[in-house]
Amino acid sequence: MPTRRQCANAIRVLAVDAIEKSQSGHPGAPLGMADMAEALWRHGFKHNPSNPDWPDRDRFVLSNGHASMLLYAVLHLTGYDLSVDDIKNFRQWNSKTPGHPERGICPGVEMTTGPLGQGISSAVGMALAERMLAVQFNTPRHTIVDHRTYVFCGDGCLMEGVSHEACALAGVWKLGKLIVLYDANGISIDGRIEAWCDEDVGARFAACHWQVVGPVDGHDAEALDGALALARADADRPSLIICRTHIGFGSPKVDSAACHGAPLGEKAVADARRTLEWEYPPFVIPRDIYADWDARTAGEKAEAVWNTAFAAYRKDCPERAAEFLRRVNGALPKNWTDIAGNMLQKIKDGRAATATRTASKNVLDHLVLHLPELLGGSADLTGSVCTFAQGSESFAPASCSGNHISYGVREFGMSAIMNGLALHGGFIPYGGTFMAFSDQAKNAIRLAAIMGIRVVWVLTHDSIGVGEDGPTHQPVEQLAMLRATPNLLLWRPCDAVETAAAWKSALENRKTPVCLSLSRQNLPFFDRSEAQTEAVARGGYVLCDCEGAPELLLLATGSEVSLAAQAAEKLVALGRRARVVSMPCAEIFDAQDAAYRESVLPDKVRARLAAEAAAPDYWRKYVGLDGAVLGMPHFGASAPANDLYEHFGLTVDRVVKTALELLGA
Repeated sequence: MPTRRQCANAIRVLAVDAIEKSQSGHPGAPLGMADMAEALWRHGFKHNPSNPDWPDRDRFVLSNGHASMLLYAVLHLTGYDLSVDDIKNFRQWNSKTPGHPERGICPGVEMTTGPLGQGISSAVGMALAERMLAVQFNTPRHTIVDHRTYVFCGDGCLMEGVSHEACALAGVWKLGKLIVLYDANGISIDGRIEAWCDEDVGARFAACHWQVVGPVDGHDAEALDGALALARADADRPSLIICRTHIGFGSPKVDSAACHGAPLGEKAVADARRTLEWEYPPFVIPRDIYADWDARTAGEKAEAVWNTAFAAYRKDCPERAAEFLRRVNGALPKNWTDIAGNMLQKIKDGRAATATRTASKNVLDHLVLHLPELLGGSADLTGSVCTFAQGSESFAPASCSGNHISYGVREFGMSAIMNGLALHGGFIPYGGTFMAFSDQAKNAIRLAAIMGIRVVWVLTHDSIGVGEDGPTHQPVEQLAMLRATPNLLLWRPCDAVETAAAWKSALENRKTPVCLSLSRQNLPFFDRSEAQTEAVARGGYVLCDCEGAPELLLLATGSEVSLAAQAAEKLVALGRRARVVSMPCAEIFDAQDAAYRESVLPDKVRARLAAEAAAPDYWRKYVGLDGAVLGMPHFGASAPANDLYEHFGLTVDRVVKTALELLGA
């Protein structure tokens, strides 16, 4: 029978062989963490390689994603649909084994990691989702939600500030089923970390109400078993297991940065094989080691036990069982069409001028009552961003009840946790902050777009309309930055109806995160035909038209749509034919068929003007070099909002003047 060290060494050799073949990768961490992986994955980790999506599986997050070959080796050995040929294809085109783990590419990968700190932070969201679902669906007779979230992380993850933000909340929330194994090898790319990171990590986590276990020898199987047992026994505190390891264990480059991010080299690999007493050729694992690692039979039995328990639950609680399955599968309620239709009708009946942040709250007042999966929150700005709806209840850590979370001043941590909630399943998270502060959350927003998950950011105070708070709070470049992010929808609605359409789109787009850009100031309500109301969902549409073919196109979003509409009235009075196009979501408009886009923006109409209180260059794609863009090519200033619009030239008169110049008048 193979020893535990031999089982761990199977991870090591697969990792170094794949990295050597690709001539690219990070061998140091897989060599150092292999014993940690053996202790976790072969001794108490609940999963079924035959069904990676089993709802009650344990979650595993490799926060230090550069150690991806560790995870790929484990998934291969335990029986996931990942062949040795996939391992050989590490970091190659169209491979299941990309350089960093990617959700949806490799079975068994729970989230995309690579940007350090985000994995451990999103794992907090996964653990929170488990605890909340357990409270909402378990009964005294039936336990259908009962799993843990495990994380491997390194020194770099804990240097990143986002880990501080999220882990502080994990302690407050008493996430006892969150267990982090910290690979404390003391080495980063620049070398030994003492010169820039000598803090007492254990003391920091203890101060945040975590159970701290160790330090333990990260290469001692029995010590790791004992540490994991202690962690699993504490139901009230998340646990940090400090594992002292040697980066590059078994190789001649052990304990040095030289093995962090480059292949070991042929000679060093041969030396490592001798040190590890591994006598087999590259990519060859003995059958008895495969047999000891194979988790398929045990996983299928564990899921079968759960299926039996769930069948009893469904018999006793059929409605709750159906609701559980709906939520973990990410489906909207069967009566969603009616819910959305009633919401839109209620918004249309309001007709009042209102800030779109307030309109968003009015939408949530309706939706939160009908969608228990909506889990809101804000980064200490709840009253300002209007995320707390009539059906909202503040989250209470003691009872794990409520549907609105106060994250504190933690935009990045909030966003990473929201990603974790969405990844786990059972919730649609939304969270609010000021648009200018989306910078702090951008990396998490970007990661959500890469993963294709349903998360909604409510980003208010979206222009110089913020007024007196000045340029630090007035977003200028953020809209362009977010629009430039692939697989992300940016909605900037001009009134309550467009705001309702934005929310409907956000909830229906299951594989696309959404940012809502919302105003602080009141905006007028626009009357629309039924056809126009339906066209809002197409991202761009004709809001106000002229008689006959237009000779001028006025494009605008959000608070500047009213400027364009008023300017069009004046131009029509002057005998000019102006069309106003509202473009609340350019990404969705761009995805429409060519015929629709031509019907809105006829190519033959070359006189085009766009207006948006933000960086102007984005709009050149629509107006061309001959058109004009009225925007903010510089930062704002501290003054009343109306004065700022006047000073920076975002006025009806300037729109009219510029339009006439384009028309040669």
